[in-house]
Amino acid sequence: MHDFLVRLHFSEAGIQLIFNILGALAILVIGMWLAARLANVAMRAMQRANIDSTLSGFLRNAINGVLIVLLVVMALQQLGVPSAPLIAALSTAGLAIGLALQGSLSNLAWGVLLIVFRPFKVGDFITAAGVDGTVEGINLMHTLLVLPDNREAIVPNGKIGADAIVNFNRRGVRRFEVKLGIAYKDDVGKAMATVQALFAADARILRTPAPGIWTESLGVGAVNLVIRAYTKIDDLWPAQTDLLRAIKERFEADGISIPVPQRELTVVQGAPLVPPQA
Repeated sequence: MHDFLVRLHFSEAGIQLIFNILGALAILVIGMWLAARLANVAMRAMQRANIDSTLSGFLRNAINGVLIVLLVVMALQQLGVPSAPLIAALSTAGLAIGLALQGSLSNLAWGVLLIVFRPFKVGDFITAAGVDGTVEGINLMHTLLVLPDNREAIVPNGKIGADAIVNFNRRGVRRFEVKLGIAYKDDVGKAMATVQALFAADARILRTPAPGIWTESLGVGAVNLVIRAYTKIDDLWPAQTDLLRAIKERFEADGISIPVPQRELTVVQGAPLVPPQA
């Protein structure tokens, strides 16, 4: 009778173990299928919300990974493995990995923020982390800038997020500023009217905000004027270059001179030489 009870006990334990293993496998198989479906649903929702494809792909994988970890914990619980020590071990491992990858995680976090809040986009000319360049690519870890001389700079997102970002393209228009001087003998009002006429003749110079010319200072040998005008981004340098050329030509035609710095040197004949000081 005793032997029969022992065999019955072992058979029940074996059957229970088999059921536990099958249950754990069912949790993993069905759970992973559902996790993939839920992650895909979340990704499609982010795409409909016009979230950047790089960020939506990363979040999709992150959601899927978290769900798989939960499934593994549930499967181990089904097999009778205590979950508290496992969760503690995972937490410790996560902390260690986080400390080891602190710089990379900072870049990753700032990459997510840059993609979500979009302080700049591909094609913008920016100053970020002390680097001037055109944005060619933004990913979760770094931003690729093309410098004005066609060199490439790979700037970590953590450095960009920790510093000021200057976006030269975001508002669509830019202001240029030109300073020049005219001789004291020339008519300041006439010079200013000439520049205003050149503003009106150039369709690239915007009427709003209005361009202007002002007397900045009475300098040594010249009346200093400052010119400010707004253009669209693509017209900035051509409009400024053409305006400077037109000002020079019109000033020459109207008899308005643009003086250059001069220095007078007076030589006194017969002056005694001063010996150098010891």
